[in-house]
Amino acid sequence: MAKLTPMMQQYRAIKERYKDCILFFRLGDFYEMFFEDAELASRELEIALTARDCGLEERAPMCGVPYHSAHTYLAKLIAKGYKVAICEQMEDPAMAKGLVKRDVTRVVTPGTVIDPTMLEDKKNNFLMCIYCRQTYFGIAVVDITTGEFFTTQITWGSSMRKLLDETARFKPSEIITNAELTKKPEYKSYFEDYLGIRASILPDQVFEPAFCDEKILSLFKENPLKDLELAKCATGALLEYIESTQKTDLTHIEAIQPYKIEQYMIIDSASRRNLEITETMRDARKKGSLLWVLDKTSTAMGGRMLRRWLEQPLMDVDEIQMRLDAVEELKNGFMVRNELMDLLRGVYDIERLAGKLVFGTINARDLVSLKISLSKLPYIREMVAGLTCGLNAAMAERLDPLEDIVELIERAIADDPPLSVKEGGIIKEGYHEEVDRLRKATTEGKNWIAEMEARERERTGIKSLKIRYNENFGYYIEVTKANIGQVPEDYVRKQTLVNCERFTTEALAELEKTILGAEKKVVQLEYELFCQLRDAISSHVKRLKATAHCIAELDALCSLAEVADRNNYVKPQVYQGGVIEIQDGRHPVVEKMLSDNSFVPNDTWLDMEDNRIAIITGPNMAGKSTYMRQVALIVLMAQAGSFVPASYARIGLVDRIFTRVGASDDLASGQSTFMVEMSEVANILSNATPNSLLILDEIGRGTSTHDGLSIAWAVIEYINDRARLGSRTLFATHYHELTELEDKLHGIKNYCVSVRKKGDDIIFLRKISRGGADRSYGVEVAKLAGIPDPVIQRARVILEELDEADINKNPKRKKEKPVEGQLDLFASSSLTKAERDVLDEIRALDPSNLTPLDALNKLYSLQQKLK
Repeated sequence: MAKLTPMMQQYRAIKERYKDCILFFRLGDFYEMFFEDAELASRELEIALTARDCGLEERAPMCGVPYHSAHTYLAKLIAKGYKVAICEQMEDPAMAKGLVKRDVTRVVTPGTVIDPTMLEDKKNNFLMCIYCRQTYFGIAVVDITTGEFFTTQITWGSSMRKLLDETARFKPSEIITNAELTKKPEYKSYFEDYLGIRASILPDQVFEPAFCDEKILSLFKENPLKDLELAKCATGALLEYIESTQKTDLTHIEAIQPYKIEQYMIIDSASRRNLEITETMRDARKKGSLLWVLDKTSTAMGGRMLRRWLEQPLMDVDEIQMRLDAVEELKNGFMVRNELMDLLRGVYDIERLAGKLVFGTINARDLVSLKISLSKLPYIREMVAGLTCGLNAAMAERLDPLEDIVELIERAIADDPPLSVKEGGIIKEGYHEEVDRLRKATTEGKNWIAEMEARERERTGIKSLKIRYNENFGYYIEVTKANIGQVPEDYVRKQTLVNCERFTTEALAELEKTILGAEKKVVQLEYELFCQLRDAISSHVKRLKATAHCIAELDALCSLAEVADRNNYVKPQVYQGGVIEIQDGRHPVVEKMLSDNSFVPNDTWLDMEDNRIAIITGPNMAGKSTYMRQVALIVLMAQAGSFVPASYARIGLVDRIFTRVGASDDLASGQSTFMVEMSEVANILSNATPNSLLILDEIGRGTSTHDGLSIAWAVIEYINDRARLGSRTLFATHYHELTELEDKLHGIKNYCVSVRKKGDDIIFLRKISRGGADRSYGVEVAKLAGIPDPVIQRARVILEELDEADINKNPKRKKEKPVEGQLDLFASSSLTKAERDVLDEIRALDPSNLTPLDALNKLYSLQQKLK
């Protein structure tokens, strides 16, 4: 019976340990894949599928990628969600006795990528562990490239909702969990369909409290999670997963940072999407988001920190004030800020370079980048020392110039080293005596070869004689066929070719031994010295990370100051109170998109007394949604420590921002537009507090007019009731009946977007003013959208008849004079069944809530029914 060859047995044994991974099996200069891995990889990477003899009757499917370009193929597989186990040759094949030893050196997963070419510079790559116990959760999150580690637990309220919101905040590229989470009905619709992540399930034993205690204490001197059991279980499991995949110590994870969700403003997943904080809704791009406007950072570290500030606005007024004061000082100090930003542009990603030190993947060029970055620190420190604001002043004391590391790299590493650390040429002359001696021997050896070549030409009289070198034969003397007769007797033939013969001599063999021995020795010695240097610098990772954090913070503050100065932003007053007062507020993104500086600013006043709810009416496209979003973004920016686009802003602290803007079917979970809308409204009403800010746009439009109006009415009453909620709310609607609530309920005020009528056309003034709109101008908006004139004219006739019949309020039909060439919609006698059905359908319509395209389709549909 046929059996696998020894090498394929080795492959199968290693593959058995990594069943959930694609195994990159090193064979010489290639990573090879076999059997099912080969079929999968050839399909996903679009590379040729071949076959190899494996000892069985059928050849094993095989494909491979070159070792030197493997990262390109690796990136494609990781981007598609696969895990890849890297299996290396653990000994030199030339020195091996029998089968070369091989083993997996690390497992690359979407959340454990450390290659900078596979990562976004200004975005963290988070790996999240979720521990589910019944209805409660422990969460642990790490970015292994920077060593940042956060953990929390959810043991109250709508816990699944809070879990989804935290997941949306971190946006992990990979999730690991225990099996219990995957049994919950929300798991597939959110994690798999919405996030596009299928969580990896870890065995229950890695979540055991005793195991996790031991795991945490093995890395840290003490356990900060003694009283947070769910967080502890998630943390221990996450540490175990990193160790088992990365096969290295985790010294750059210096501390676990426990946090409470309430420490930061809560922004649920729908609101993050609607407000476009870090990416746009339509195409998930940075351009067009709030981050795009505010990010003028000079370093990758600063970019990641600024993103984090926007994703988790502060709830502590003192912390907010300290950040605002620091931004103010930098904004006012134009010269200092400009010099700092120039210096910061020369700083590389110290955080991720520190991570590469720990993982042992740093090369000599990276160390040169680190040296260049650290050499800027004394100048940065000198500039910061002149600042007096608390946060800025403290930075000068915290900033470690790390001059000893700069001096060490400067002495040891060549200024322009090669990319590989195993090819030599990386150690600077004068750093190590033996390297210098061997390098000299190598250099002089090449001169010796040239001198020998000249001597042999003179001795033999063969002017074309050459001494050459290749990997297979080493050094040899090459003589053309025409000169073979002149070859001396002491020449020993090594190889015969078509046009020439290759020889060696005893003297050449001795010289070869001396030269090649020196070359190999110096390359090996340089690599050993580099490893020693890398380990020496790794012992200072804690100092490197502290300085990196300081630089990131300074960079983010400079960015906010630069944007505030360029765009005429104002310092907001943030306080523990209920008033949100904004004068001349502007939408930070929309105003940047307008090339002619034509953005119309608007005021806002919300409080917890007479102005709790602002009901905003006006036509579509007039700017209601933009206005409401700008209020939410100004509040968010203020609590993130940023200046805001306004002439004045006083922001009473907001604990949560909820938005319900726009409508779309959730086809993945089979939910209609209306169902999605109601689910989001239910979440808001269940989780909002009196200190929250609610942005609600067109509640109830996904159903019939009467149903939608009654729901919207009831929602406003519920929010306005201080015994139930009492949140500050902006509520946009086309239901003009809701404007009656101002006279019925204390705390509600009507506002509208001003419109100027000019004949049959309208001009949007974009100005919010007190009072309710008299109509929605749907037909005029349809005309602006390009609906054909015959449709517009007919729509006006129908609208006039509907208004006269007051069809929403008076069900009695009203006979009108027939329109020439068209059906009299309201004639009460002699109607066919089809005509009565059409009339009933028209009666149920709400023209103000029809888009132009919907109106056109509806008119066509009605016409077809009457043919």
